Amino acid sequence: MSAILARAKAARETNTLLRHLLGALLGLVLVVLVLQGVSDFRRFQLAEMAYLGIAAGGLTVLTGLNGQLSLGHGALMAFGAYTTALLLPDRDAGTPLVLVILAAVLVTLVVGALVGAAAARLHGPYLAGATLALAVAVPGIALYFKGTLGGEQGLRIVLPEIPTWADDATYFLTGQDLTPSGWVAFLGWATLIVTFVLLANLSRSRVGRRWRAVRDDEVAAQLAGIDLGRARVSAFMVSAAAAGAAGAVLGIAVRLAAPSSFTLTLSLTLLAAVVLGGLGSLTGALVGAALLTFLPQVVTGLGTDAGLDDIAAAELAPLVYGLVMVLVILLAPSGLYGTVHRALVVRRTRRALASGARPAADPATPETPGSTTTTREGATR
Repeated sequence: MSAILARAKAARETNTLLRHLLGALLGLVLVVLVLQGVSDFRRFQLAEMAYLGIAAGGLTVLTGLNGQLSLGHGALMAFGAYTTALLLPDRDAGTPLVLVILAAVLVTLVVGALVGAAAARLHGPYLAGATLALAVAVPGIALYFKGTLGGEQGLRIVLPEIPTWADDATYFLTGQDLTPSGWVAFLGWATLIVTFVLLANLSRSRVGRRWRAVRDDEVAAQLAGIDLGRARVSAFMVSAAAAGAAGAVLGIAVRLAAPSSFTLTLSLTLLAAVVLGGLGSLTGALVGAALLTFLPQVVTGLGTDAGLDDIAAAELAPLVYGLVMVLVILLAPSGLYGTVHRALVVRRTRRALASGARPAADPATPETPGSTTTTREGATR
């Protein structure tokens, strides 16, 4: 019986992986079609949404699945951006962009392992305070090593030439040549799709179940034989790796790695994206990143249309953003995506009950802190 259950579980995981890979392929094609139909400014905005979504997805794993609160993910993005700047100092750099992003991920992974090991015994506000110190201290490293890292001016990043295969593929799909802004946006979204596929499959694996077990009940997880410290460090490493990829995309998008880009504001922005979208949901992280990217411009445009001057319209955006944040916390504690998804599940369940059928469990329901079901699952497995 156990062998049959194991084979069924392996087949289910294989089907999930194939479904994710097919969705990623279709997503890449859709990204190419969308990017070729918008302006350069929209492409820059979409690139911004991509790196915010990557970092927010990693933070979702750390906070939503493992229960660790981090206020220093903006600082981790700095390691990825500066690694990219050191590898791309000029247009003649022969390092492919894929290898540059992988190098940024590896460097940030090592940093995440060191920080995660140091913070493994901290909880709640103590962990938040430690990561807050990281967010404050890291920008000063560039000022101290200004000879290598450029000081306040930072390091300039020069984008290499567009690969021939990317230009040919874009022309085949859209009939148009690939522009530099389109190449940057495509690179960001390709990185986001790959990152989300990896995070989604990892969260459904045994490692993800251990993270949720530690989040829900540490005592039960420890009694089940789960190493709490190892689970926390592994979650921090995965989250840091995603932040490194996001930092690399940010540096490529803005063509610069400077301390002013990685202040505490960036870390708080990432946390706000996770809260707005919904803890424990990668889709929610992407929704939060979209709000943070497009909401300020929409509000500023509405203020200008209402007769406000440019300064007053720009000052209106943080006010509306703060109000949206407060309303989401009060009216939708599980985030925008989590609330909508839960409402759809409830509606589907009521329809099934009304028709006399037994409602099936919904495997796509986002995990939420305090779920006793995931505690038992993570503890027994």
